[in-house]
Amino acid sequence: MSNAMKALAVLLAAAATVQASEADANWPQFRGPRGDGTTTSTSLPLTWSETENVAWKTPIEHRGWSSPVIWGKQVWMTTATPDGKLMYAICVDADSGRIVHNVKLFENAKPQPRNALNSYASPTPCVEAGRVYVHFGTYGTACVDTATGKTLWQRRDLHCDHGQGPGSSGVLHDGRLYLIFDGMDVQFVIALDAATGKTVWKSPRNVKFPSRNTDLHKAYSTPLLIDTPDGKQLVANGAAFSMAYDPASGREIWRVNYPGGYSTASRPVVVAGLVLVNSGFNRPTVLAVRLGGKGDVTKTHVAWSLDRGGANKPSPAVVAGLVYLLHDRGTVACHDGKTGENIWRGRLGGSFSASPIAAPGRIYFFDDRGKTTVIAPGGSEMKVLATNKLDAGCMASPAVSGNAMFVRTKTHLYRIEKR
Repeated sequence: MSNAMKALAVLLAAAATVQASEADANWPQFRGPRGDGTTTSTSLPLTWSETENVAWKTPIEHRGWSSPVIWGKQVWMTTATPDGKLMYAICVDADSGRIVHNVKLFENAKPQPRNALNSYASPTPCVEAGRVYVHFGTYGTACVDTATGKTLWQRRDLHCDHGQGPGSSGVLHDGRLYLIFDGMDVQFVIALDAATGKTVWKSPRNVKFPSRNTDLHKAYSTPLLIDTPDGKQLVANGAAFSMAYDPASGREIWRVNYPGGYSTASRPVVVAGLVLVNSGFNRPTVLAVRLGGKGDVTKTHVAWSLDRGGANKPSPAVVAGLVYLLHDRGTVACHDGKTGENIWRGRLGGSFSASPIAAPGRIYFFDDRGKTTVIAPGGSEMKVLATNKLDAGCMASPAVSGNAMFVRTKTHLYRIEKR
């Protein structure tokens, strides 16, 4: 190789390193650093298969739909035996795919029933430097030292009847871990001290449900911390209502009710200064709520709404002021985030549980059977850029670190990147 070619190779390697370092390095919670599934990475692969653009593939034992979270060179997720009697936290080395920690956390003599589509390890962990916080709903919450795998604290006294198994993930911010327990029997939001696990505040939902059927009282959504002119708010979708809380005190700030809806799983997103909430099953209605309201804002602060096209499970993607709604049955609708106007509808086919990833110029949709469809955002109609296939499907939403995508299927964890 000539000196000129060697110099060029060095420059290209340096440019790639800078590009990767400028992209999101850590993916600390469900749907990433901003909680909305967006990544700044410009070099994620467009195509892959079992033999193309796969750096490594590691089997993950048992059954768990929790999404991978990433801090530094560690990838964390949870898993549980299919009967729910044993629950684990697993750490995988991001470079090699080697399992670094496999920590057994909880044993359960008589787990509650779960839906056939769910797992006992569906809530996604939260991770920060030195600590990972794992949550299994009513079965327990724990903090684990990421270097040693030692359990630093745990809580097993927070309970609800999930009805179909746990689903809601925690949110970590400013030394607190925020959790939702929306069961068939009780519904509350709680903040724990991240250092000790002790309760900082606990707020009952105080909902008068339109139905006495307790199956319609449960929900599985993950809350979202948003910035408003009045300070931060914790928006927490539930059954029948979505509510915003003061994260410092747990005081309810506002609420909006859905016309029907239960088992809400979709996480809120923010677009065009509005917070979008989704009612869940039965009538998956989307409401775009203006900020600044107090109390019940259903009649005063709903900027627009959609009574069809919402999702039962996947959360929306937002790109450049447009919102992309993915229905479980494989349809995608693009709407103007400010007005709700529909721009186009398209069909991907298949069934979906995972939430999409939005990278510059691309949106990735992962279905339950292993197919990923990549589309171009914007335009007057859906434009498919690529379709890819893995051996097993995704119930968990993927994670991104630098220029690599970490995809958890029903059987394995993959590191996918350009090779």
